Amino acid sequence: MQTLIKAGSSHRKFLRQIFVSVDISAGLHFWKEFDTYKVGTVANSTSTMHKLASTPITLDCFDTDIGEEDFSSDDYDTIMRIIGFLEELRKRYNDTKDKKYWRELIQFLPESWIQKRTVTLSYENVYAMIRDRHNHK
Repeated sequence: MQTLIKAGSSHRKFLRQIFVSVDISAGLHFWKEFDTYKVGTVANSTSTMHKLASTPITLDCFDTDIGEEDFSSDDYDTIMRIIGFLEELRKRYNDTKDKKYWRELIQFLPESWIQKRTVTLSYENVYAMIRDRHNHK
């Protein structure tokens, strides 16, 4: 199999018949990169549309590589104000069921909002992702 894989895409076509199904939780910024590999993949969002209003919005709802201790106090205050604004929209939607609050909440979600999706794809897709993005920023 390793020889066929190294020989090129027409020789490793058996990878197209190996299916992978996985749950991925990642920021919206990740999903934009993932969409590059849409061919032959199926993704079903399991969190934003149906779950956004059901749980409080906290810092844990966002994908970040730095912790609270890495923020200056001004930065942290700004981040918490943004989270507070989003949480207020969520509460207003839950209290009124007015879709204008729902739309505003969706529109103001930052790129770091974590969304969970169940993804089904072939091993050829996985191979391409790893090959193309291994040393990519």
